[in-house]
Amino acid sequence: MSRVSKPYEIVERALELSTTDGLVVIADEHSSANLRWAGNALTTNGVTRGRTLTVIATVDGAKGTASGVVSRSAVTADDLEPLVRAAEAAARSAGPAEDAQPLVGNVPSSPDFTHAPAETGSEVFTDFAPALGDAFARARSGGRELYGFANHELTSTYLGTSTGLRLRHDQPTGTLELNAKSPDRTRSAWAGRSTRDFKDVEPAAMDAELAQRLRWAERRIELPAGRYETLLPPTAVADLLIYQLWSSTARDAVEGRTVFSQPGGGTRLGETLAPLPLTLRSDPHAPGLESAPFVIAHSSGDSASVFDNGLPLAPTDWVRDGKLERLTTTRHTAALTGLPVAPAIDNLVLDGGGERSLEEMVAATTGRALLLTCLWYIREVDPATLLLTGLTRDGVYLVEDGEVVGEVNNFRFNESPVDLLSRASEAGRTEKTLPREWGDWFTRAAMPALRIPDFNMSSVSQGV
Repeated sequence: MSRVSKPYEIVERALELSTTDGLVVIADEHSSANLRWAGNALTTNGVTRGRTLTVIATVDGAKGTASGVVSRSAVTADDLEPLVRAAEAAARSAGPAEDAQPLVGNVPSSPDFTHAPAETGSEVFTDFAPALGDAFARARSGGRELYGFANHELTSTYLGTSTGLRLRHDQPTGTLELNAKSPDRTRSAWAGRSTRDFKDVEPAAMDAELAQRLRWAERRIELPAGRYETLLPPTAVADLLIYQLWSSTARDAVEGRTVFSQPGGGTRLGETLAPLPLTLRSDPHAPGLESAPFVIAHSSGDSASVFDNGLPLAPTDWVRDGKLERLTTTRHTAALTGLPVAPAIDNLVLDGGGERSLEEMVAATTGRALLLTCLWYIREVDPATLLLTGLTRDGVYLVEDGEVVGEVNNFRFNESPVDLLSRASEAGRTEKTLPREWGDWFTRAAMPALRIPDFNMSSVSQGV
């Protein structure tokens, strides 16, 4: 084994090798475990391990501070000096960094910085795997087939800087996606869950939910495009509002490029976006959705700056009681715009004060409404209004006077999440959910179902 092999030792040695004005070193220790299944039987499983090291060198020149960023995988002690030198060379050859700020200092060190990385493995599925097997048996006897996968990742991040920061964060991320199909493949239903440890997911309950949806789909009803009262489940709400969060950078708003820009100049901060008392917030300590309590930035972009690495994060309301409260900023863009520092945080919660579950919202429906399963292939059409387009998938159901009466065809939609918040007539109970479209990038979300009186199904789709 190499003399320098532990993550914190890699960080310390890289910092010792530095010859530039400032250095940030981020060591990410990754481990993952997964199960996959098809036709009511496990097909594959696996466990992986890996390391990625990111070195960010800063150089102060006559015209300003430049930065150089280099990341590599499977780094050993022998790779350290070439990696640090490559980052330093990149910094020296670069022009001044627009987002340059003094590196963060004076943050208490993590007490476990020198501890071994946390790891996941097949044992994370100790209770889940037998329960999944029971679900396979029930599905088989019920004449349906289950497909899907379960994935658990654990990343231990070690952050060290030349200003003395020594921070560490362990991030577990679990996702479960389950798809049920009729034997002739003409009917399909999907359910997904986000989890930290697979102790709070119940395959039996998910299978029962999917079985009901397949029964609903036994009756097929064709509907034309149009505006329909629509019940958006938490997963669909999450996909829409995550995109809204990604689009809420303060600099773009101040420069007049987004839906959060005020006509004639400025931003819409303080403006009422929703008549319901909706609060959209992020909190690194939210129970069950815990995320890094400090900035971890491997590169700079619209919503992140490598100079902010280690900056402490605090609970942030983006929308409070229906009013736009904050736009995302780095220290650099906060200074440019005159707005408070509000870095992005890796979770998102919408609270609307509702008590009803989605099922109770269905039962309370009068007249006709559509019940969606999820959205996918979401793309931006117009940033000035945040108009999005996308497709429904894996089940759109018709509700009549509180009962689901059948499955309808899929649609393409055209909607802005900001407009949807302004038109929502009811918010249900907030619950943890897995975004279907953005689940590969953003998994920590809790959302209510929303009732939209006039959701725009712009055309009929042949999607499944």
